[in-house]
Amino acid sequence: MAEELNLHTLKPGAPRKDRKRIGRGLGSGKGRYSGRGIKGQKSRSGSHKMRAGFEGGQMPIYMRIGKLRGSTSKDAMPVGPFRTHTVHVNIRDLERFAAGEEVTPESLVEKGLLKNTKIDVKLLGSGEISTKLTIRVHAISASAREKIEQAGGTIELLREPKERKVRHHAAKPEAAEAPEEQTDDAADEAPEPEA
Repeated sequence: MAEELNLHTLKPGAPRKDRKRIGRGLGSGKGRYSGRGIKGQKSRSGSHKMRAGFEGGQMPIYMRIGKLRGSTSKDAMPVGPFRTHTVHVNIRDLERFAAGEEVTPESLVEKGLLKNTKIDVKLLGSGEISTKLTIRVHAISASAREKIEQAGGTIELLREPKERKVRHHAAKPEAAEAPEEQTDDAADEAPEPEA
């Protein structure tokens, strides 16, 4: 008959094994260098706590490769340049909505066009649309706005569009005018150098 299971009869499923006790003398089999070899970085204490991407002091790959300019986020650099802070949806994908329906980030998730609503949604104008929809998104391109309004739809932005800063370049200073050549009269009046 199997032993009744109680708190005082609990046992581990497998027999426990004592940990290896290193550095306890030459006779123990794990003395002297304690399984770490002779010298070097990995023989020192704390050597196994190196940060991710550490290459032993060699210039790491993320510093060796070139960086690209563009709309990038810190976690995208240097891989994945030109990453923006919006997720794009084209108007051709809105055909799965019935006429008169409301298009919001939540409804786009329900239709399977987005994974979640954590990132702002921008509507782009690729494709055509014929249904009349009420659209509420964070940003929209000019071509998408034009096509939706032609189809009779309405647009409402969930976030105010950012005003682009216009850079004013300072005008270059005009080149200094060359000094006028001395006239013959002025040259005659100039005193001759003493010998």
